[in-house]
Amino acid sequence: MPSPEDDSSDPTRPHDLDVVQRWFQAVVSHPSGVGEGVDSAQAQELICLKRDELEKVVRSTRRFGASERLSVYANAYYARLLECLGESFTVLKHALGEDTFNEFAFGYLQTYPSRSYTLNRLGEGFARYLDETRPRSSGTEPLGPDWPDFLIDLARLEWVIGQVFDGPGLEQEDPLDYESLQAIAPEQWPQARLKLAVCLKLLQFSYPINDYYTEARRAREGEKIPLPEARRQFVAISRREYVVRRYELSEPQYRLLESLQAGQTIGQAIECAAEILDADDQELAVSLRSWFHNWAAEGFFQAVQE
Repeated sequence: MPSPEDDSSDPTRPHDLDVVQRWFQAVVSHPSGVGEGVDSAQAQELICLKRDELEKVVRSTRRFGASERLSVYANAYYARLLECLGESFTVLKHALGEDTFNEFAFGYLQTYPSRSYTLNRLGEGFARYLDETRPRSSGTEPLGPDWPDFLIDLARLEWVIGQVFDGPGLEQEDPLDYESLQAIAPEQWPQARLKLAVCLKLLQFSYPINDYYTEARRAREGEKIPLPEARRQFVAISRREYVVRRYELSEPQYRLLESLQAGQTIGQAIECAAEILDADDQELAVSLRSWFHNWAAEGFFQAVQE
């Protein structure tokens, strides 16, 4: 049983600064507002008090009561989170407009409150939230029923670009070059496995999102980019010399790289590509030489796996 000195049920008792700080965070960061934050189990466990007892912990001023003062911090907290999401999804924000983007972003923060010590992970579930809610346009522009798929694709692309930028890369080591690939003995080639660069990400979209992203990044301020027609697009994203680069792929190229990334042998990966590539053996061989040469030049491969 706790001693009277440790009794958190007495709001008039002086509390340690650490306890007050954690209570303050629980209250101002609650997705349903300050009142619900005060009533939350997390806050009550730290300092047990009712909503009308706030002034026992937070002093009022001439202009603001305790609840109003806490609301100022709560509003600032969410304003900062919305700003961070806007910085992570700049093109999506451009496509939606600031008001609509903030509406979706605030709904996301209420459904998936920030739990990490770093803001770098704040938007990792945003595309999933858009997929779960399938938001519709609140404007007057006539958008088709697949509009949510466009938003989800765009959110996925922007999030992965940010993760590749911040994540590990091959800057401190040499990638596997084409000469090293050629050094693999012909009889060993089908059974060899390649380790793809740690920063290489493969994405499949329902829209030509890579093209839209490029146009939007080049657009003048205030210029609206027309939404594209639905069309599948395959994209590889990687980083070389600390610069994030995007590469459009054909479906056979995507399937081949996807198979290699999954740990399949080169021979198995080529079979996956050949199944959907309309080419004879000679044409396939020419294509493969070109693909592997270009991919090695772009640093797609890290090593030959033992």
